[in-house]
Parts: sequence; C-alpha cells; structure tokens
Amino acid sequence: MQAALVLAKQAQESGEVPVGAVVVRDGIIIGKGFNRPIAAADPSAHAEIMALRDAANYLENYRLPGCTLYVTLEPCVMCIGAIFHARIQRLVYAAADPKTGACGSIVDLPAQTSLNHHLQVDAGILATEGGALLKQFFAKKREISE
Repeated sequence: MQAALVLAKQAQESGEVPVGAVVVRDGIIIGKGFNRPIAAADPSAHAEIMALRDAANYLENYRLPGCTLYVTLEPCVMCIGAIFHARIQRLVYAAADPKTGACGSIVDLPAQTSLNHHLQVDAGILATEGGALLKQFFAKKREISE
C-alpha cells in the first residue's frame, strides 16, 4: 500500500485526484497506476485501470490470476468491473469512498454471489493516510475556487 500512496502523491502533483494503485504477484509489483483522466482526456484512466493495464502488459495477458490489487481509495463500479474481468484474486483498499464506492459504501459488487468471479476484499489498510491525501486535495481545491 505504501507504493500506491507514493503513486497517489504523483497524481496529486499532476493536478489529478490523488489515487494510486499497484498490482502485486508473488511479492513483486508488476503493475502501477495513478489517476490520469484529466491528463489523458480519458474517463477510464482511473488508478486501478492504469495499474491493471500495466500488469497485463507485463504478463502479456489480460487475465491476472494470483494477483493482488492495492489501491488508496475504494474502487468505483467501473473499476470493480475491470477487476472482475482481470480475475484479480485479492483487492486491498485504503479509504472508503462514500460517494462512488462499489465495495460496500454505495453498492457491494464483490459480495454478489451471482457474479462469476469472486475475490477477497480487505478494506481500511492505511485508510488514514489515503483519506488524508484526498481531504487535503479537495480542501485545497475549495480554497482556490473561493
């Protein structure tokens, strides 16, 4: 999660919402990403998607079995969909997202037993650190716009 927090800070330095993500397999980071929807002019360029793309390129396979995704913010519906399609084994996220979180905050897609992929979800790992980055970012945004 520490590596994901470093990536979240990179997103923040780029003017993006500070969210970072890494994909780990056998203890090695094989994919990295941070939020880039503004810079990439791409609504799908969330940290999770970027990390999944990077890992898929590394493995030369769109399926990522045996991998864990660490992300600093609870994934949204789009990202959970990609996580399912990639066959991620475990998801670990820091801060909950009360506005768009799809792992229990708004909906809980990983809990849906009717879906064909299931994964382990661990929440709240370094939540204070992940949440603080987001709070600082949005406080600064509000300060600038006032």
